[in-house]
Amino acid sequence: MSLEENLRLLSERVRSHSSSMATEEAVKTAVVLPFLRALGYDVFNPAEIVPEFTADVVGKKGEKVDYAIKIDDEIRILIECKPITTNLDKVHLAQLFRYFSVTTAKFAILTNGRTFHFHTDLEEPNKLDTRPFLTFDLSEMQPHLFTELKKFEKSGFDVGGILASAERLKYTSALKSAISKQIEDPSEEFVRMISAGLYEGRFTAQVKEQFTSLVRSAFREVIRDSVKSRISSALADTDQVVEEIENNVDEDEIVTTEEEIEGYMIVKAIVRDTIKAQRVIMRDAKSYCAVIIDNNNRKPLTRLHFNRALKYISLFDGDKEERVQIETLDHIYEYTDRLRATAAKYGE
Repeated sequence: MSLEENLRLLSERVRSHSSSMATEEAVKTAVVLPFLRALGYDVFNPAEIVPEFTADVVGKKGEKVDYAIKIDDEIRILIECKPITTNLDKVHLAQLFRYFSVTTAKFAILTNGRTFHFHTDLEEPNKLDTRPFLTFDLSEMQPHLFTELKKFEKSGFDVGGILASAERLKYTSALKSAISKQIEDPSEEFVRMISAGLYEGRFTAQVKEQFTSLVRSAFREVIRDSVKSRISSALADTDQVVEEIENNVDEDEIVTTEEEIEGYMIVKAIVRDTIKAQRVIMRDAKSYCAVIIDNNNRKPLTRLHFNRALKYISLFDGDKEERVQIETLDHIYEYTDRLRATAAKYGE
């Protein structure tokens, strides 16, 4: 499997079994070693992955780092693991600090199995930065992370290439954190700046409270509208391409699953009081199963996207398609009103 596929499986494991990772050893076995294996390292080769690594020159008897990764017979990455319930902080970097300065390591990873902090020495050579240049939550993998993590693969490990993007990542991460903080809890200075020119009276405590709430709400709406617009546009473009491709797909390549049939029956039952049941038709395709009216692709009722680990259904309230995630088929009933409203558009 590819790096992306392996990391997505690990992400699902963390989401589903985090309660079983209360100890450091559980985190190592269930997450850290599979993570290293996904990057192409031989976790069973002690000359490559050194567990319980010690360095006498550190001067702390019995102190160890959980793992040291050797590349071309030189230590390049140090890893310290904590239980998944641990809130990672710079206090947990103590051992990594000492080992980083006395080894040939260029990167250090601090993790609790869910959160990963990647550190290097951008601020002062051979001295570990307290601020990580890359931080992510394994249970919520974002697409851009695969590009960054690919640089740490054994087959293409490039210190210079990683360091070239590390500084940008470090400050981008800090800026994103600062912006997120302003979204959730706008400072008085930020509120004053945004509301300048909108309110000309005295900026009293009451006015500050009112505008803080308004700024917080407006900020969230701007982001939500922007994301919604981008997703709708992307889905529209994608579906047009998919439809053109699937017109040329051999019907033997299309497999209708039991889940798709059950989903279709649920949708049909939901709208039967709105539109005649015989008008509700299922038309399966390679990437989704369409539920349409009058066997007409121009009259979509919903689409069942059940061919991947995460399930979605498409809703057609207006002119554009909205894709929503469902955990189980029963969750389709939560969209009863919207499905019936769409069916009503096509008449009785």
